[in-house]
Amino acid sequence: MTTTPAATRAIGGTPVSAIGLGAMPLSVEGRPDEDQALAVIHAALDAGVTLIDTADSYHWHAGEVGHNERLVARALAAHRGGSDGVLVATKGGRGRPGDGTWTVDGRPRHLRRAAEASAARLGVESIGLYQLHKPDPDVPFADSVGALRELADAGTVRMVGLSNVDCGQIRTAHAILGPRLVSVQNRFSPAHQATRDTLDLCTELGLAFLPWSPLGGISPSAVDDPGTAAPSTDTPFHALARARGVSPQRICLAWHLAQSPAVVPIPGARRPASVRDSAAAAGLALSAEELAELTPHP
Repeated sequence: MTTTPAATRAIGGTPVSAIGLGAMPLSVEGRPDEDQALAVIHAALDAGVTLIDTADSYHWHAGEVGHNERLVARALAAHRGGSDGVLVATKGGRGRPGDGTWTVDGRPRHLRRAAEASAARLGVESIGLYQLHKPDPDVPFADSVGALRELADAGTVRMVGLSNVDCGQIRTAHAILGPRLVSVQNRFSPAHQATRDTLDLCTELGLAFLPWSPLGGISPSAVDDPGTAAPSTDTPFHALARARGVSPQRICLAWHLAQSPAVVPIPGARRPASVRDSAAAAGLALSAEELAELTPHP
Protein backbone atom coordinates (compact mmCIF):
# COMPACT_ATOMS: atom_id res chain seq x y z
CA MET A 1 0.00 0.00 0.00
CA THR A 2 1.28 3.45 -0.90
CA THR A 3 0.67 6.54 1.23
CA THR A 4 0.00 9.52 -1.04
CA PRO A 5 0.14 12.93 0.69
CA ALA A 6 -2.53 15.49 -0.06
CA ALA A 7 -1.32 18.53 -2.00
CA THR A 8 -2.88 20.80 0.59
CA ARG A 9 -3.50 20.63 4.31
CA ALA A 10 -5.40 22.88 6.68
CA ILE A 11 -4.52 25.29 9.47
CA GLY A 12 -7.62 26.37 11.32
CA GLY A 13 -9.75 25.64 8.26
CA THR A 14 -7.44 27.63 6.01
CA PRO A 15 -5.97 25.49 3.20
CA VAL A 16 -2.19 25.69 2.86
CA SER A 17 0.39 23.83 0.82
CA ALA A 18 1.47 20.54 2.37
CA ILE A 19 5.04 21.88 2.52
CA GLY A 20 5.69 25.37 3.86
CA LEU A 21 8.78 27.56 3.93
CA GLY A 22 10.70 28.36 7.09
CA ALA A 23 12.16 31.77 6.25
CA MET A 24 14.59 32.04 9.18
CA PRO A 25 17.79 31.11 7.23
CA LEU A 26 17.25 34.15 5.01
CA SER A 27 17.88 36.57 7.89
CA VAL A 28 20.15 34.96 10.48
CA GLU A 29 23.85 34.10 10.48
CA GLY A 30 25.10 33.01 7.07
CA ARG A 31 22.14 34.62 5.32
CA PRO A 32 22.27 35.22 1.56
CA ASP A 33 22.16 38.69 0.07
CA GLU A 34 18.74 40.24 -0.35
CA ASP A 35 18.38 39.48 -4.05
CA GLN A 36 18.94 35.80 -3.43
CA ALA A 37 16.70 35.82 -0.38
CA LEU A 38 13.87 37.33 -2.42
CA ALA A 39 14.52 34.77 -5.16
CA VAL A 40 14.14 31.97 -2.61
CA ILE A 41 10.74 33.22 -1.47
CA HIS A 42 9.60 33.79 -5.05
CA ALA A 43 10.72 30.26 -5.97
CA ALA A 44 8.63 28.95 -3.09
CA LEU A 45 5.55 30.85 -4.27
CA ASP A 46 6.10 29.71 -7.85
CA ALA A 47 6.32 26.11 -6.61
CA GLY A 48 2.93 26.42 -4.94
CA VAL A 49 4.03 27.07 -1.36
CA THR A 50 1.32 29.02 0.45
CA LEU A 51 2.64 28.93 4.03
CA ILE A 52 5.61 31.09 5.06
CA ASP A 53 6.85 30.99 8.65
CA THR A 54 8.73 33.94 10.11
CA ALA A 55 9.26 35.72 13.46
CA ASP A 56 10.18 39.15 14.74
CA SER A 57 13.37 37.66 16.23
CA TYR A 58 14.66 36.20 12.96
CA HIS A 59 17.60 38.53 12.44
CA TRP A 60 21.37 38.51 12.86
CA HIS A 61 22.63 41.80 14.30
CA ALA A 62 21.38 44.02 17.10
CA GLY A 63 18.90 46.62 15.93
CA GLU A 64 17.47 44.40 13.19
CA VAL A 65 14.26 43.29 14.90
CA GLY A 66 11.76 42.24 12.25
CA HIS A 67 14.37 41.77 9.49
CA ASN A 68 12.76 38.56 8.27
CA GLU A 69 9.23 39.91 8.46
CA ARG A 70 10.18 42.92 6.34
CA LEU A 71 11.93 40.63 3.86
CA VAL A 72 8.85 38.41 3.54
CA ALA A 73 6.62 41.46 3.06
CA ARG A 74 8.87 42.82 0.30
CA ALA A 75 8.95 39.45 -1.43
CA LEU A 76 5.18 39.08 -1.37
CA ALA A 77 4.65 42.61 -2.66
CA ALA A 78 7.12 42.10 -5.52
CA HIS A 79 5.94 38.66 -6.63
CA ARG A 80 4.59 38.80 -10.15
CA GLY A 81 1.93 36.22 -9.37
CA GLY A 82 0.63 38.09 -6.35
CA SER A 83 0.26 36.70 -2.86
CA ASP A 84 -3.42 35.80 -2.66
CA GLY A 85 -3.93 32.65 -0.65
CA VAL A 86 -0.57 32.86 1.12
CA LEU A 87 -0.69 32.45 4.90
CA VAL A 88 2.12 34.24 6.70
CA ALA A 89 2.74 32.87 10.19
CA THR A 90 4.87 34.96 12.49
CA LYS A 91 5.91 34.66 16.13
CA GLY A 92 6.53 36.83 19.18
CA GLY A 93 8.05 36.28 22.59
CA ARG A 94 11.74 35.82 21.78
CA GLY A 95 14.59 38.22 21.13
CA ARG A 96 18.15 38.26 19.78
CA PRO A 97 20.53 40.81 21.29
CA GLY A 98 22.99 40.36 18.41
CA ASP A 99 25.58 38.18 20.14
CA GLY A 100 24.17 34.88 18.89
CA THR A 101 22.04 34.24 21.96
CA TRP A 102 18.25 34.12 22.31
CA THR A 103 16.09 35.72 24.99
CA VAL A 104 12.49 35.06 25.95
CA ASP A 105 9.76 37.52 26.94
CA GLY A 106 6.22 36.25 27.40
CA ARG A 107 4.82 39.24 29.27
CA PRO A 108 1.34 40.11 27.98
CA ARG A 109 2.32 43.75 27.44
CA HIS A 110 5.31 42.72 25.35
CA LEU A 111 3.31 40.24 23.27
CA ARG A 112 0.63 42.82 22.50
CA ARG A 113 3.20 45.38 21.37
CA ALA A 114 5.18 42.77 19.44
CA ALA A 115 2.10 41.61 17.54
CA GLU A 116 1.15 45.16 16.59
CA ALA A 117 4.70 45.82 15.38
CA SER A 118 4.74 42.58 13.38
CA ALA A 119 1.46 43.49 11.69
CA ALA A 120 2.90 46.85 10.70
CA ARG A 121 6.06 45.28 9.27
CA LEU A 122 4.05 42.70 7.33
CA GLY A 123 1.75 45.43 6.05
CA VAL A 124 -1.45 43.74 7.23
CA GLU A 125 -4.34 44.78 9.43
CA SER A 126 -4.61 41.28 10.91
CA ILE A 127 -1.82 38.69 11.15
CA GLY A 128 -2.93 35.39 9.63
CA LEU A 129 -1.29 33.18 12.25
CA TYR A 130 0.45 34.53 15.35
CA GLN A 131 2.46 32.11 17.48
CA LEU A 132 3.90 32.32 20.98
CA HIS A 133 7.55 31.62 20.16
CA LYS A 134 8.42 30.01 23.49
CA PRO A 135 6.87 29.91 26.96
CA ASP A 136 8.55 32.30 29.38
CA PRO A 137 9.48 30.54 32.64
CA ASP A 138 9.16 33.86 34.49
CA VAL A 139 5.60 34.52 33.31
CA PRO A 140 2.55 32.35 34.05
CA PHE A 141 1.81 30.49 30.82
CA ALA A 142 -1.89 31.27 31.09
CA ASP A 143 -1.08 35.00 31.18
CA SER A 144 0.89 34.80 27.93
CA VAL A 145 -1.85 32.78 26.26
CA GLY A 146 -4.46 35.20 27.56
CA ALA A 147 -2.67 38.01 25.76
CA LEU A 148 -2.93 36.04 22.51
CA ARG A 149 -6.64 35.58 23.12
CA GLU A 150 -7.01 39.34 23.55
CA LEU A 151 -5.12 39.92 20.30
CA ALA A 152 -7.48 37.54 18.50
CA ASP A 153 -10.53 39.16 20.06
CA ALA A 154 -9.28 42.57 18.96
CA GLY A 155 -8.69 41.37 15.39
CA THR A 156 -4.93 42.03 15.53
CA VAL A 157 -4.41 38.35 14.76
CA ARG A 158 -6.74 35.95 12.99
CA MET A 159 -5.47 32.63 14.34
CA VAL A 160 -3.20 31.65 17.23
CA GLY A 161 -0.42 29.07 17.47
CA LEU A 162 2.15 27.86 19.98
CA SER A 163 5.79 26.88 19.63
CA ASN A 164 8.19 24.88 21.80
CA VAL A 165 5.45 23.60 24.10
CA ASP A 166 4.59 20.34 25.84
CA CYS A 167 1.29 18.48 26.00
CA GLY A 168 0.21 20.10 29.25
CA GLN A 169 0.74 23.57 27.81
CA ILE A 170 -1.16 22.65 24.65
CA ARG A 171 -4.14 21.50 26.72
CA THR A 172 -4.00 24.65 28.87
CA ALA A 173 -3.93 26.89 25.80
CA HIS A 174 -6.69 24.90 24.13
CA ALA A 175 -8.91 25.47 27.15
CA ILE A 176 -8.19 29.23 27.11
CA LEU A 177 -8.28 29.83 23.37
CA GLY A 178 -10.81 27.29 22.11
CA PRO A 179 -11.07 27.42 18.30
CA ARG A 180 -8.66 30.37 18.13
CA LEU A 181 -5.82 27.87 18.73
CA VAL A 182 -5.00 26.22 15.41
CA SER A 183 -1.38 25.05 15.43
CA VAL A 184 1.70 23.91 17.31
CA GLN A 185 5.25 24.36 16.07
CA ASN A 186 7.76 22.05 17.78
CA ARG A 187 11.07 20.55 16.86
CA PHE A 188 10.48 17.17 15.23
CA SER A 189 12.46 15.09 12.76
CA PRO A 190 13.70 11.53 12.21
CA ALA A 191 16.54 12.30 14.63
CA HIS A 192 14.39 14.16 17.16
CA GLN A 193 11.13 12.42 17.98
CA ALA A 194 10.88 13.30 21.67
CA THR A 195 7.93 15.55 20.81
CA ARG A 196 5.88 12.85 19.11
CA ASP A 197 3.42 13.01 21.99
CA THR A 198 2.64 16.61 21.03
CA LEU A 199 2.16 15.57 17.40
CA ASP A 200 -0.28 12.88 18.51
CA LEU A 201 -2.15 15.38 20.68
CA CYS A 202 -2.42 17.86 17.80
CA THR A 203 -3.87 15.11 15.62
CA GLU A 204 -6.39 14.33 18.36
CA LEU A 205 -7.39 17.98 18.86
CA GLY A 206 -7.49 18.88 15.17
CA LEU A 207 -4.52 21.24 15.37
CA ALA A 208 -1.90 21.60 12.65
CA PHE A 209 1.59 20.44 13.64
CA LEU A 210 4.47 22.40 12.09
CA PRO A 211 7.79 20.61 12.68
CA TRP A 212 10.78 22.95 12.77
CA SER A 213 14.21 21.62 11.76
CA PRO A 214 12.33 18.80 9.97
CA LEU A 215 15.45 17.53 8.21
CA GLY A 216 17.42 16.74 11.36
CA GLY A 217 19.17 13.41 11.00
CA ILE A 218 19.50 13.56 7.22
CA SER A 219 22.67 15.63 6.99
CA PRO A 220 24.15 18.42 9.12
CA SER A 221 23.74 21.10 6.48
CA ALA A 222 20.33 19.97 5.27
CA VAL A 223 18.58 21.29 8.37
CA ASP A 224 18.70 24.78 6.88
CA ASP A 225 19.30 23.95 3.23
CA PRO A 226 17.52 20.94 1.73
CA GLY A 227 19.18 19.84 -1.46
CA THR A 228 22.69 20.13 -0.07
CA ALA A 229 24.98 17.26 -0.98
CA ALA A 230 24.69 14.24 1.30
CA PRO A 231 27.41 13.53 3.86
CA SER A 232 29.56 10.45 3.72
CA THR A 233 27.54 8.71 6.43
CA ASP A 234 24.66 6.90 4.78
CA THR A 235 21.13 6.59 6.20
CA PRO A 236 17.99 4.73 5.13
CA PHE A 237 16.83 8.05 3.70
CA HIS A 238 19.86 8.20 1.40
CA ALA A 239 19.42 4.59 0.34
CA LEU A 240 15.77 5.12 -0.56
CA ALA A 241 16.59 8.41 -2.26
CA ARG A 242 19.04 6.62 -4.57
CA ALA A 243 16.45 3.97 -5.34
CA ARG A 244 13.76 6.55 -6.09
CA GLY A 245 16.04 9.00 -7.90
CA VAL A 246 15.25 11.94 -5.62
CA SER A 247 17.02 13.78 -2.82
CA PRO A 248 17.16 12.44 0.77
CA GLN A 249 15.55 15.70 1.87
CA ARG A 250 12.53 15.05 -0.34
CA ILE A 251 12.23 11.54 1.12
CA CYS A 252 12.41 12.99 4.63
CA LEU A 253 9.67 15.53 4.01
CA ALA A 254 7.45 12.84 2.49
CA TRP A 255 8.10 10.80 5.66
CA HIS A 256 6.85 13.75 7.70
CA LEU A 257 3.66 14.02 5.67
CA ALA A 258 2.98 10.33 6.23
CA GLN A 259 3.12 10.69 10.03
CA SER A 260 -0.24 12.47 10.30
CA PRO A 261 -2.58 14.62 8.21
CA ALA A 262 -1.91 17.32 10.80
CA VAL A 263 1.75 17.69 9.78
CA VAL A 264 2.87 20.67 7.67
CA PRO A 265 6.70 20.72 7.54
CA ILE A 266 8.42 24.11 7.23
CA PRO A 267 11.96 23.41 5.94
CA GLY A 268 14.30 26.33 5.57
CA ALA A 269 16.33 27.17 2.48
CA ARG A 270 18.96 29.56 1.20
CA ARG A 271 18.72 28.63 -2.49
CA PRO A 272 15.77 28.57 -4.92
CA ALA A 273 16.66 25.02 -5.99
CA SER A 274 16.28 23.86 -2.40
CA VAL A 275 12.78 25.31 -2.16
CA ARG A 276 11.69 23.63 -5.37
CA ASP A 277 13.05 20.30 -4.18
CA SER A 278 11.25 20.58 -0.84
CA ALA A 279 7.92 21.57 -2.42
CA ALA A 280 8.07 18.50 -4.67
CA ALA A 281 7.82 16.26 -1.58
CA ALA A 282 4.08 16.95 -1.54
CA GLY A 283 3.74 14.71 -4.58
CA LEU A 284 5.97 11.90 -3.38
CA ALA A 285 4.11 8.76 -2.27
CA LEU A 286 5.86 6.33 0.10
CA SER A 287 4.77 2.74 0.51
CA ALA A 288 4.11 1.15 3.89
CA GLU A 289 7.24 -0.94 3.38
CA GLU A 290 9.35 2.16 2.67
CA LEU A 291 7.97 3.93 5.72
CA ALA A 292 8.82 0.93 7.87
CA GLU A 293 12.41 1.07 6.61
CA LEU A 294 12.66 4.76 7.45
CA THR A 295 11.14 4.54 10.92
CA PRO A 296 13.72 3.92 13.68
CA HIS A 297 13.13 0.80 15.71
CA PRO A 298 13.74 0.71 19.50
